[in-house]
Amino acid sequence: MDAERIAIAKACLDAAHDGSLSFPEIVGTLIDTGFEGYLVDYRRNKQMFYLPDGDAVELDMPPSIGAVAAAFDAAGVESLVRWAQANTPDYNYSAFCTSAKAAGCAGYLVSFLGRRVVYFGRTAETHVELFPQ
Repeated sequence: MDAERIAIAKACLDAAHDGSLSFPEIVGTLIDTGFEGYLVDYRRNKQMFYLPDGDAVELDMPPSIGAVAAAFDAAGVESLVRWAQANTPDYNYSAFCTSAKAAGCAGYLVSFLGRRVVYFGRTAETHVELFPQ
């Protein structure tokens, strides 16, 4: 993968954590750069960005507090997504990550092509969120 795309992926990862870009802005930037999606892995503390040709880049995420809980709480994850979508003054992505792990979310896959996010637990239980229309 070329250095420019890697730098854009890194900038989007950083922007999620420092709050300088919203989720829709990050998605738009990644799509405009040619990415088709990304994977967040809370167990490895990594994020992988995918191109349509199979090329990908894996980046370290800033650490979040706690381990991934054994039980997946789909309603808890859904509540966290609604909190993120509301973009209230108390929202921040670091708190989202910590709370998602406490709700048993081991990670999530964002598909720009499928216009959805699949949140999954350690036992492969899932919660699917479609992109707002």
